[in-house]
Amino acid sequence: MADDSETVDHDSGADVGHDLDDERTTAPMSDYSARDVGVGFAVMLVGALIAFGIPLVAF
Repeated sequence: MADDSETVDHDSGADVGHDLDDERTTAPMSDYSARDVGVGFAVMLVGALIAFGIPLVAF
């Protein structure tokens, strides 16, 4: 059984990938480049092709 009386001053999961001084950080606030947008768009196109293209070709 875990000892709940122990206090933890450092949450190592909270300091990965963002500024610890910010009150709250979420993914949409993160910086992204034009390359990231292009990769996301390409992934969307492949997904749409799989979702709609394969059923259309099957008939």
